[in-house]
Amino acid sequence: MRSELARYLRTETFGGALLLIAAAAAVLWVNSAWGASYTTMVDTHLDIPALHLNLTLADWTKDGLLAIFFFVAGLELKRELVVGELADPKRATLPILAAIGGVVVPALLAIGIGWGVEGMDRGWAVPVATDIAFALAVLALTGSRIPAGARVFLLSLAVVDDLIAIILIAVLFTTTLKMLWLTIAIVCCAVWALGQWKRIGTPFLYVPLALLAWYSLHEAGIHPTLAGVTLGLLTRVRPDADEDEHCVPAAKLEHFFQPISAALCVPLFALFASGVKLDGDVFSKLFTDRISLAIIVGLLVGKTVGIFGFSWLAVRLGIARRPDDLGYRDMFALSVLGAIGFTVSLLVAELALDGVGDGSEVELAKAAVLLTSLTASLAGSALLLRRGRAHQARRDERALQGQE
Repeated sequence: MRSELARYLRTETFGGALLLIAAAAAVLWVNSAWGASYTTMVDTHLDIPALHLNLTLADWTKDGLLAIFFFVAGLELKRELVVGELADPKRATLPILAAIGGVVVPALLAIGIGWGVEGMDRGWAVPVATDIAFALAVLALTGSRIPAGARVFLLSLAVVDDLIAIILIAVLFTTTLKMLWLTIAIVCCAVWALGQWKRIGTPFLYVPLALLAWYSLHEAGIHPTLAGVTLGLLTRVRPDADEDEHCVPAAKLEHFFQPISAALCVPLFALFASGVKLDGDVFSKLFTDRISLAIIVGLLVGKTVGIFGFSWLAVRLGIARRPDDLGYRDMFALSVLGAIGFTVSLLVAELALDGVGDGSEVELAKAAVLLTSLTASLAGSALLLRRGRAHQARRDERALQGQE
């Protein structure tokens, strides 16, 4: 499974670079002379009348393409829980507690700053998620000289972090629940699990089940991306006695869908979600509006303090241990990277603030997410480069002593 993890990290790094390009393209496009064409594209409807699906292209990226992203996240989480780093309770404790701290502290800060403001009854969830692709891309570019345990720690906490965010999406943004459609979705998931148990491998069973589960959750009033992570968690990851580890369903599905998610789904979502018009009104409100301040402080301060604080406390209390050769300064740098809250934060901003006020709150929240993610990536990169030099100097010193 180690080679599978390495492949995952390489793909996510590439996907993170594409994500940055797509986000930058969206911001430049909407603020250019051709900005009206961007708005037209985002608001263009692609409807399926027979299924009563009336969605814009932006909605399709948010509800449809991100379901694939969450499916891959579910597969990765299942693999980590069963045969990966999170399968060992001692190793799993640290990233799990770090992820919890990275959710609780930002949420509390956001609630405290935005208390009583319209939209913050659900908007406090915007700064709770770390973007896997973005954070891993920054780590790969600037943290190549720090110990390999840093990548596993960041990946593990980001996966658990995303699971918590997915649960929050399901709880906070389910307003009307249609039990018949929910029952159909549950049956689809049960049949999927049964097929895995019976070792059925044909896509003619699983593709219709996945599509029906997605559609049923959409019609039930639950955000359909939940179908992705649920089916991912129900997929078999442990090989049979006579089976190669690369031939288990989870490995094959992840190998197929992860490049699609990293190279297509997430960048397209970034392209459609990052088009924030950066006019004087946005800049004037960015550091005075309580919603944007709640997001900025929640992400930049809350994530860093929550991840590092819970990690430090867990190690000091003896209930967890640090990865080999990873010091507290390294973990602080990784905690700063945890403040990169791009994909899921943008999704939650759209869900939580849609229809609030005159509509500018969504754009302001997105601008806050973009600004904070950029700040966290630059600060984290600087810290990682510094830590990388320290680790390299230590390795050079050991090599010199060995020659003597």
